[in-house]
Amino acid sequence: MDRRSFIKKAGLAGASAAALATPAIAQGNQTWRMVTTWPKNFPGLGVGAQRLADRITAASGGRLTIQVYAAGELVPPLQSLDAVIDGSAEMSHGAAYYWQNKSAGLSFFTGVPFGMTSREMAAWVRYMGGQEIWDEIYDQFGVQGFLSGDTGTQAGGWFRNELTGLDSVKGLRFRTPGLGGRVWEKLGATVTNMAAGEIFQALQSGTLDAAEFVGPYNDLALGFYQVAKNYYFPSFVEPGLATELVVNKAKYQELPSDLQAIVKDICQAEYDQVASDFYANDPRALKTLVDEHGVTVRQFPDDIIEAGAKAATEILSELRDSGDALTKKTTESFIEALNIVRTRTEGTDGAFVKAREAYFKI
Repeated sequence: MDRRSFIKKAGLAGASAAALATPAIAQGNQTWRMVTTWPKNFPGLGVGAQRLADRITAASGGRLTIQVYAAGELVPPLQSLDAVIDGSAEMSHGAAYYWQNKSAGLSFFTGVPFGMTSREMAAWVRYMGGQEIWDEIYDQFGVQGFLSGDTGTQAGGWFRNELTGLDSVKGLRFRTPGLGGRVWEKLGATVTNMAAGEIFQALQSGTLDAAEFVGPYNDLALGFYQVAKNYYFPSFVEPGLATELVVNKAKYQELPSDLQAIVKDICQAEYDQVASDFYANDPRALKTLVDEHGVTVRQFPDDIIEAGAKAATEILSELRDSGDALTKKTTESFIEALNIVRTRTEGTDGAFVKAREAYFKI
């Protein structure tokens, strides 16, 4: 995909009064607006948001029609949640850690450094109390969150220069969000967050020295390889990143029970659908980046990973000791669940992958 084919539509366009008019309700049918943080037709994430909307529309027989607005079409991408809170839109599609300034606990529902993989995350949210805590946090803002997609373990990022060790991080201007951004700050980087459509220009102009977004599938489309050639794997701060669908809670609860179920169940289905999309297309995109664009794949030096793990431990301890009761509750629930589910991942899945890598050649 040509980067310009969707970036050109991802500018921070202002919302007009007409565009934000009251949704249509006729003969029991409703049209809801979904604002997203993703460029239009963006691989995996933007496409996933559109597919989610289309599935809700189809499953409801048009009783609940979802109209999707890409980043900047109604509101700037990082104001998507605010649009739902203030009633300008009924839904937003993004990542909960973009809103950590509202509650530090929200970062846990996207991804935590050295934390849960995608399957572990789903287990915590669906079966180990995560959704209930998430609901408590979002109740403060009158919204409801659902897991809506997953990228799997992400790439570590694009760097102009090779990282030779921890000293290479000092003063590095790096685009990376969430708790992972806090880890990189502890390592000495200067961290900023920006939406997908803004990153390339910042790299190209020299405003950034490095950036990470998701992984090869997205990064190929964003064109980062044109500016930086050192591509680091894997990310140790984003091990299983979830996206979210957020809905206006009052309007959601006013829906008939079958429409509520459709929204909830399709979000759950899309969590797995998006993960499959990334698993299928990340390896293909990485091959293109290496074979056709001269990208060098690297692994982080051990001292960076070790320092990252120490920083992540410190950050979780700080959050667990936070004066904010919900942040403390979220952190404790996450840690308790992680220490249970990791026994399965490391003891069973990890042992199998190690054996397959060592002995199975076909």
